[in-house]
Amino acid sequence: MDEIKMSSENRFGYEWKKYHKVDPNYEIQFKRWISPFEPEIFKNKKVLDAGCGMGRNSFWALKYGAKEVVAFDYDKRSVEMAKRNLTDFNNAKVEFRSIYDLPWKNEFDIVFCIGVIHHLENPSLAIQNLIKAAKLGGLILIWVYGYENNEWIVRFVNPLRIHFTSKLPPSVLHLISYFFSLPLWFFLKIPFKKSPYLQQISKFEFFHIHSIVFDQLLPEIANYYKKDEAYYLLSSHKLKNIGISHCNQNSWTVYGYKQTQK
Repeated sequence: MDEIKMSSENRFGYEWKKYHKVDPNYEIQFKRWISPFEPEIFKNKKVLDAGCGMGRNSFWALKYGAKEVVAFDYDKRSVEMAKRNLTDFNNAKVEFRSIYDLPWKNEFDIVFCIGVIHHLENPSLAIQNLIKAAKLGGLILIWVYGYENNEWIVRFVNPLRIHFTSKLPPSVLHLISYFFSLPLWFFLKIPFKKSPYLQQISKFEFFHIHSIVFDQLLPEIANYYKKDEAYYLLSSHKLKNIGISHCNQNSWTVYGYKQTQK
């Protein structure tokens, strides 16, 4: 356990404490991340949110009628913000836990892990634990960065992040990020035919654009999966009815169901 790198959890804790507001645009993002499923899948379901950050995805699952949501993260600031955002839901529970060390077995109807797996040193172990937490026949859903249409990030941003920005104190990086987010903000306001993702974020407020730029430059680990690699994240485990969806043409939602029989 101690030998596995926890992939910048303390750095993300800084981010979620600073960007803890639940913005209505997060619902649009969440609906796309869980595609091809509709929000109704959460109705009366027991749900696990693995790597919940400040709780924005749990928030929408609860709004959609989840019977119970258990959310966890491995940074105390993130857990604090998630508890604050979910305080109005008496069927929500937020815990401080590592995705590499989970206590649950056959408990949840739906287990989702959004924006976490691509930051892990050992994604296979994490997914194994998520599958163990799901009930027999339960849904496991993950969302990860895609390589397709993000080649420019892999080529230009990743080297900058790996060798420079991920080594900076988060507070310093947050200031430096303005040099990237301001040009992006103005670029998004120029009327032109945009990709689905750029169309989506062009409607966001500046604070949200800045948080996206900061988030890209922050972590020590960020993997961008090609379609077959993203599919293999779940197909390498004993799941059934595995599917994959191209989200915003730049990321992958992969899902499958826990086997009811061996």
